[in-house]
Amino acid sequence: MEIELTGIDQLIVLKPKVFGDSRGYFFESYSALQFESMGLSAKFVQDNESMSSKGVLRGLHFQRGVHAQAKLVRVVRGSVYDVAVDLRPDSPTFGNHFGAVLSSENKKMMFIPEGFAHGFLTLEDHTVFQYKVTNYYNKESEGGIIYNDVDLNINWPEGNYLLSEKDLTLPTFNTFKLKKDLSIF
Repeated sequence: MEIELTGIDQLIVLKPKVFGDSRGYFFESYSALQFESMGLSAKFVQDNESMSSKGVLRGLHFQRGVHAQAKLVRVVRGSVYDVAVDLRPDSPTFGNHFGAVLSSENKKMMFIPEGFAHGFLTLEDHTVFQYKVTNYYNKESEGGIIYNDVDLNINWPEGNYLLSEKDLTLPTFNTFKLKKDLSIF
């Protein structure tokens, strides 16, 4: 498995070795042994999947405290622009973000450690997005930051976005910092 560094500690893009022939292809989308050999310790407890139309933007979401989640995300069908924002208060890259196109074509995956907000924009209709998580969802521990925050300045691809009402009313990064929401990571 190839590793692409993102410039943010522990946030990495993974490119699996794909074996293909006239019948199709095969690759390992996750191997605990490979993760351990890369110095990543993640005990995944749940797999999630979503299907979205083109232009759906989900995020930026996170889980706080003891319910924080690391994620391994990938696209089964279609493509997304995937974004992770470092919310770890003691990190030298606190407030920085990284974005990459993940697709069924390029087979890239992103490992997102605990302490990050995460979101994605679907670039094609009927995009199927899968992610493994290291902790179960807890409603009281959920949080988020508005996707178009001016301080984060995420360069989302152009287009008309479809967001949930909840995602449209998330706080700004600055409001989030002022509330001291970060002390529980």
